[in-house]
Amino acid sequence: MDEQNSNSTRHPVLFVGAGPGDPELITVKGQKALTAADVIIYAGSLVPEALLQWARSGAERISSAGMHLEEIVAVVESAFRAGKRVVRLHTGDPSLYGAVFEQMSELQQRSIPYRVVPGVTAAFAAAAAMGIEYTLPEICQTLILTRMGGRTPVPESERLERLAQHRASMAIYLSAGLAEPVAEILKKHYGNTAGCAVAYRVSQPQEKIVFTTLQELVATIRKEKITRQALIIVGRVLAVQPSSMQYKSKLYDRDFSHGFRE
Repeated sequence: MDEQNSNSTRHPVLFVGAGPGDPELITVKGQKALTAADVIIYAGSLVPEALLQWARSGAERISSAGMHLEEIVAVVESAFRAGKRVVRLHTGDPSLYGAVFEQMSELQQRSIPYRVVPGVTAAFAAAAAMGIEYTLPEICQTLILTRMGGRTPVPESERLERLAQHRASMAIYLSAGLAEPVAEILKKHYGNTAGCAVAYRVSQPQEKIVFTTLQELVATIRKEKITRQALIIVGRVLAVQPSSMQYKSKLYDRDFSHGFRE
């Protein structure tokens, strides 16, 4: 078979967002991709193997937990050249702390086509579990998704100290192990007694959501022995109870007209 005909049998590599962990929170498109895949390379340190229940029995399953970039790309390229359907399965949504762009870059250099299937990120699964809305009328209309600088630095303009000045709703990823500096920064802007939450392995069987205050955040995380796979969530919306909600949106206000309602 010549190169031109060989290319016609090849399939784009699919980067699939696995969601926060619950196998039923993957998208329908993501589930179909897993069902059709010949090779699945999954982020084994984060993606629960329960997600692989959607894979067919004959699919090759490879954990990338102990692999570096070049090894991952080599496996993808080999499978692609062989005409196999390849799924690169990432936790949450690939666009957020997924380290996918560097993989895409390597594939582009090798003229390997790819597509991305989005997923549910942990911040939204946590909001669902807690029954909260990050953007309440008159309270907060901004949600910041960020992380504390550590081994992977953040730009100077995006340091937590600067972002916290907005006092917006905030979901802080990859920072449970840095709870002490996180708490000190947040207390300066939200106050010692401000409510916060720690969402651990949200949507998974081990899910644990602990409500506390910024003053008690460090002690709470130590007590619960949470060091990773957790979000720190803070914002004024956490203090609003459904029974005491004062402000409502205009969307359903009987006196507010729009294009679909007089």
